[in-house]
Amino acid sequence: MSSEHTLEFTDGNFEQEVLQSTVPVLVDFWAEWCMPCKMLGPVIDELAVEYAGKVKVGKVDTETSRDTSMKFNISAIPTVLLIKNGEMVKKFVGLQQKDDLKAAIDEALA
Repeated sequence: MSSEHTLEFTDGNFEQEVLQSTVPVLVDFWAEWCMPCKMLGPVIDELAVEYAGKVKVGKVDTETSRDTSMKFNISAIPTVLLIKNGEMVKKFVGLQQKDDLKAAIDEALA
């Protein structure tokens, strides 16, 4: 389902891969049973390809990484966070348009 550029973030690697990242990170919180999550998946994969080398893009399965999901108060999915320098700079809840996500990423890169 994911492209080769879309990373998998877990409770075990979130601190290092996301919070300590030197580039902005787009994190998609999702679950296998979530239909809107499946609809958003291809958009996340496209962004991962388009921003390869500039932004990390990855997914957190809320079923298997509950600690990370709770830490960021994920109460509805899909939820997409944009994290820069270890801090959340943008939060999107629900199905999002690609252009809105791109605008947030471009702002974080500016």
